[in-house]
Amino acid sequence: MREFEILEHTADIGLRVHADSLTELFASAALALQSISLDAALVELQNRYALAATGEDLEALLVNWLNEIIFFLDGRRVALGRIEVKALELEASKDFEIHADAWGEPLDAVRHPMHLVVKAATYHQLKIVRHDETGWTAEIFLDI
Repeated sequence: MREFEILEHTADIGLRVHADSLTELFASAALALQSISLDAALVELQNRYALAATGEDLEALLVNWLNEIIFFLDGRRVALGRIEVKALELEASKDFEIHADAWGEPLDAVRHPMHLVVKAATYHQLKIVRHDETGWTAEIFLDI
């Protein structure tokens, strides 16, 4: 897994994520999102959670994937600390799909104080770029 950067924006917050492979890009983007919401280092890997998302193309898949992570954090009240992408299906004849296992624990307001509340991943200035030999980069803005 590689690193991520915070991108400045007047109303939202953006992420630039770098990874060696597309599966790593999706896992790294999810953990980057978690990291701006709370201190991911404090998350204990107690429970396994199955995650999945679909999208009509790669960009829609990334947005829907990150919105699934937001749903786990905000809706299911789960803090995730590790994500392993099990399958990334990119067949042109049907919706793209991602399936992953995540490890974490129930969100505890004392142990997991929130830095930022992320409402949604957006299509605003969304980019996913494959660099021939050096991997992938994604830029995505989040509504806070």
